[in-house]
Amino acid sequence: MISAVYMDANATMPVSAPARAAMADALDVLGNPSSVHRFGRAARALVDHAREQVAKLVQARPQDVIFVSGGTEANNLALASRGERSLIVSGIEHESVLKPAAAAEARVLRTLPDGRADPADLEAALREAGRPALVSLMLANNETGVIQPVRAAADLVHRAGGLLHCDASQAPGRIAVDLGALGADLLTLSAHKMGGALGAGALVLQGDLAVNPQMLGGGQEKFRRAGTENVAAIAAFGAAAEAARDLPQASTALRDRLEAALAAFGGAVTILGKDAARLPNTTCLAIDGKASETLVMALDLAGFAISAGSACSSGKVRPSHVATAMGLGAAVARGAVRVSLGAWNTAEEIDAFVAQLAKIAGLQRQLPGLQSSGMQPAA
Repeated sequence: MISAVYMDANATMPVSAPARAAMADALDVLGNPSSVHRFGRAARALVDHAREQVAKLVQARPQDVIFVSGGTEANNLALASRGERSLIVSGIEHESVLKPAAAAEARVLRTLPDGRADPADLEAALREAGRPALVSLMLANNETGVIQPVRAAADLVHRAGGLLHCDASQAPGRIAVDLGALGADLLTLSAHKMGGALGAGALVLQGDLAVNPQMLGGGQEKFRRAGTENVAAIAAFGAAAEAARDLPQASTALRDRLEAALAAFGGAVTILGKDAARLPNTTCLAIDGKASETLVMALDLAGFAISAGSACSSGKVRPSHVATAMGLGAAVARGAVRVSLGAWNTAEEIDAFVAQLAKIAGLQRQLPGLQSSGMQPAA
């Protein structure tokens, strides 16, 4: 009997055992990491160790890791550091990119129907800019899981004299993340997306790139982000990063099982981005005539936790801007829900979820050849 099943890993991950242990140990360390006495030095050692762990995760130098409060702050810091460059962003970015981009009247790239940013439109945008640009393109979309052509985009941006920022929050522990291989100049990471604690993240730089501090005060993080470091959360972040680096890439087996079961319902179910390379744990689906909030609430009552698009909207359910950018229409945008799996999920849970979804949405399995003949299955 299944009572409560968590299928919302892209919203936040459970705190991993290594991260939990590191955080508990750090809470026993007394001292401000900016203090020069032995207590302060002990706290500083924890921060420095975590910085090394996070740097190794993405093949960067420890001195290029700036600890911040999370992915949202890292994205805002990256965009605020564009200087005199123009700003170009993809249309499927997290709102922590899209909202400051809108305030800056940034150029928004077209999205291809498969969920990838349009490289031809990026080339056009770089030409139209008339000056070097900062381009923000995420590594993997939080709603659809679609992996973006970051390296190809970076090459285009660098040829035009610009910089590329990549929000990689959803990737660690699911796919490899290598700062140099991606060609990114600035990279966003979020601790709680990889099994760390809430309240920590990082902006990782490629080399000696200057940033424009948004938090002013003390000289923490080499004067790039003021404020006493959240030592316990940062220690947990480091441990989670080390665990994510050591984990094999996640298997697609459960996602494929889910999508094979959904395919049996024929055209009543749309899988967003199904023809593109995606994160191995993510399925974004829409059901004809069903609003996302209805599905999310009904499934929650049935014991299954999923999301309607992004989970970072203060509990509000809104049409998916990602589906809209993909050109899938208002019905799909209003109905898109995300199932994002973790290592704790089982095949039994997938089967139970599909059965409950079919019951709630009134889905019926299609018989072979039924769709092409125009016949309808018997009730």
